[in-house]
This record gives sequence, structure tokens and C-alpha cells, in this order.
Amino acid sequence: VALDAATRRVLAVVVGDRSEFTAWCLWYSLPDDVREGAVFHTDFLPAYRAVLPEARHAAGGKGDGLTSHIERFWCTVRQRCGRFVRKTLSFSKCLENHLGALRFFIHDYNQSRS
Repeated sequence: VALDAATRRVLAVVVGDRSEFTAWCLWYSLPDDVREGAVFHTDFLPAYRAVLPEARHAAGGKGDGLTSHIERFWCTVRQRCGRFVRKTLSFSKCLENHLGALRFFIHDYNQSRS
């Protein structure tokens, strides 16, 4: 997930593992103006280092607070959408339903941010 730090709106989301390929997919799903001028705050995952421009990449740990918006976003997803919590009755066994619920949640979440 890529969030705008000022508005907390979701700019892009890619579902996948934490590989370099998934990082590239996230990079190309960002709007052009974000890719050209934003500073990116991430954890120390090597895939981000391989993809993001070095001059605009700030990696930090949980204690630095650089990724707190992302952590808070995923906590909000789990609180408001039962299917994203482990061992729940509403968990989606169908990947398309799971992704559809995530898309719907993000759309609603972004609408509440404007």
C-alpha cells in the first residue's frame, strides 16, 4: 500500500508477497506525479531499496515513526473488515471476493478522507 502522508488517502495498492516484483508492481501503479517527486518512507525491506530512487527513499524502523501511517491503516482495515482478521467466520475463501472487499473498503476509506 502507498499512502499520501498529508491526506492519508490510499494512492496505490498491490496484493502480493514482499518480493522485488511486487515492489515494482506497486511502483508502476503509483500516479506519475508521485513517482516523479515524492519522498518514500518504508521499512528496511531490500525490495524497496532496489525499486525506489535512492535520493527519495527514507527507510526506518518501527521506532522511527516513518511507517506508522501504514501500520495504522492496516489496523483500521482489520478493525472494520472482519474478513481480514485471522480465524474469523467471515474470512473469504475466494480470492476474488477477498480482493473485492479490499477494493470496496479502500474506496470507502478514500471517500472519507476528502
